[in-house]
Amino acid sequence: MIDLLIFDLDGTLIDSKLDLAHSVNAARAHMGLGPLDLALISKYVGHGAPVLMRRAMGPEISDVQVAEALEFFLEHYRQHAFDRTRPYPGVKESLERLHAADKRLAVLTNKPVELSRKIMEGLTLAPLFFQVYGGNSFAAKKPDPAGVRQLMTEAGIGRDRTMMVGDTSVDVETARNAGVPVCGVKYGFQPASFENAPPDLLVDRMEQLADWVLEGCFT
Repeated sequence: MIDLLIFDLDGTLIDSKLDLAHSVNAARAHMGLGPLDLALISKYVGHGAPVLMRRAMGPEISDVQVAEALEFFLEHYRQHAFDRTRPYPGVKESLERLHAADKRLAVLTNKPVELSRKIMEGLTLAPLFFQVYGGNSFAAKKPDPAGVRQLMTEAGIGRDRTMMVGDTSVDVETARNAGVPVCGVKYGFQPASFENAPPDLLVDRMEQLADWVLEGCFT
């Protein structure tokens, strides 16, 4: 029985590809560089904004320039985080089912925590979650297990009744480091990353996870 579900944000609960990509390319334009392809930017997401911009700017760009690009990116993204970002189909309904069944829901993302909470509130998902932690909530980001351990402590729920849910190998590694099972979603940013880090459960839609948690079966 799973009583605590810890979700990644981008690529798992919300489709933020376009807003992230537009902010990355706006930062590149600010630094005098051309745009990158959406698919390539999606592959860079998952390790937090500093790593995203380091990869997006390329190895020839200095750390000072990357820092300037990161500052521009974050400010641009704060202003445009809701332009096209929406929950994936079926996500809100599935979360409502889990919440109504008294499952404890939390978010653990490498996105900055203030921005993550703003997005959750703006998309009216926040009331379903007892906690939202971001990449700057702890000394280390995912795949460090500190966030998972803190959420289990706050919920009073052990590893055997906790599950991580995400769209990349980062989430699988986080779960393994914390000693909890993990569910991967195929519709996210980097489903190919599961080839080298397979999750315990793999779903096409969030409804399938809700069915499995609540009814012990898939649809």
